[in-house]
Amino acid sequence: MDSTEANKALVRAYLDLVVSGGDLAAAERYVAEDVVFASPYTPEPARGIQAFGQMIAGLHAAFPDMKLTEQAAVAEGDLVATRWHVGGTHRGAAFAGLPPSGRRFHISGMSFYRIESGKIVEGWVNDDSLGMLRQLGAIGG
Repeated sequence: MDSTEANKALVRAYLDLVVSGGDLAAAERYVAEDVVFASPYTPEPARGIQAFGQMIAGLHAAFPDMKLTEQAAVAEGDLVATRWHVGGTHRGAAFAGLPPSGRRFHISGMSFYRIESGKIVEGWVNDDSLGMLRQLGAIGG
């Protein structure tokens, strides 16, 4: 398997086990200790595996049944781009200041990851945050 295919496989496993599964122990296999991860759901990028883990744990606390499904992946050099759909039910902790609503959301998004020495060292997420907040009842629309 060449390095671009290996990088896509790494990201695919990360999305399945860490993002969908909430397996923080698995995160250490796929995410670098000094990762920098930018997401629409944090005011500043998560810096380091501990902050990254808190971000993932927060998502799963708010959406215990969250499931992300990869639609496509493209890799070149040390970069992997993915397109995906994610959904879940807001029945756990507060999210974005919104108390648990019991409402479901389903949105699409894209992510880019930079891989170094077999681990994700940088990640950037762009998704339909506005659509998610509308579906959860946080804003009208």
